[in-house]
Amino acid sequence: MVFPEKVLVTGGAGFIGSFLVEALLSRHCQVFVADDFSTGSRENLAAVADYPDLVVEKLDITCDTEKLAALVQRADAVVHLAAAVGVELIINDPVRSITTNVRGTENLLTCAAKYGKRTIIASTSEVYGKSEKELFSEKDDPVLGSPYFSRWSYACGKLLDEFLLMALCQSRNFPGTVVRFFNTVGPRQTGRYGMVLPRFVAAALKNEPLRVFGDGNQSRCFCHVGDVVRALMLLLPEEKSFGNIYNIGSDELISIYDLARRVIDRTGSSSPIEKVPYHVAYPAGFEDMRRRKPDTRALSDLTGWQVCHRLDDIIDDIASGIRN
Repeated sequence: MVFPEKVLVTGGAGFIGSFLVEALLSRHCQVFVADDFSTGSRENLAAVADYPDLVVEKLDITCDTEKLAALVQRADAVVHLAAAVGVELIINDPVRSITTNVRGTENLLTCAAKYGKRTIIASTSEVYGKSEKELFSEKDDPVLGSPYFSRWSYACGKLLDEFLLMALCQSRNFPGTVVRFFNTVGPRQTGRYGMVLPRFVAAALKNEPLRVFGDGNQSRCFCHVGDVVRALMLLLPEEKSFGNIYNIGSDELISIYDLARRVIDRTGSSSPIEKVPYHVAYPAGFEDMRRRKPDTRALSDLTGWQVCHRLDDIIDDIASGIRN
């Protein structure tokens, strides 16, 4: 498969989507953006707003099926990024989360399968659930929590999306691929839905307290949006990725408490660090994962992809974006 000339990006006005749109336009693709602007913003597309090859449609993928189908028909390939994301949004509005992530993806995949369009859908490291493995690989079994805790509705919804795509690949030779993001970060990302790194950097630049939830020993890897977009660009024309799942993330593991300290050091801030118990920050029964580190060998072996941005670079980049 050659690189597609026309690409539909759902959620294209969002954080990751807007960077992907820029990358596609720089490659002289015609790009169609479908976004309801509930969490995305037209400002994210300001740098390319005047490009003649960019078409932006405001639509809700959960109900505007005719508009969605028309865009899918016009495209050679689809990258599905539209989703309800962020721990706070998932917990505070679980119905919207489930509807967007399940019904919206079902609508998208139904259209894409009908017209045989090359499709990549974004999933998440959340699907690994409560497993405490040292390194997570794509064939690991999920260990999900109880439906009494809305936190797990996001993981379940995304996992159902994966099952649907894989079923289409197996039964209809659908040219689909799943990517699982591990904490994608960078400029333009908002901290209003609980994203920890932009929240830390924004507070540090104001010398305000950095609020660490829980004991702070939970650890994560943070991958720059530029590295994530590069992975998507490498996967788009890759036929060997059809019917497969790929982790996309950094291998630089850090505890959230140490992340707060690193942000303070990199920004020259005088901010204190405040630990906030989970029962204060979230509803009763909130469960967190202790560790998240991806095995990205499948992606690297297929495409040669490697992380280029280290954590210090990411912090500096986010700080620069906020200052400007």
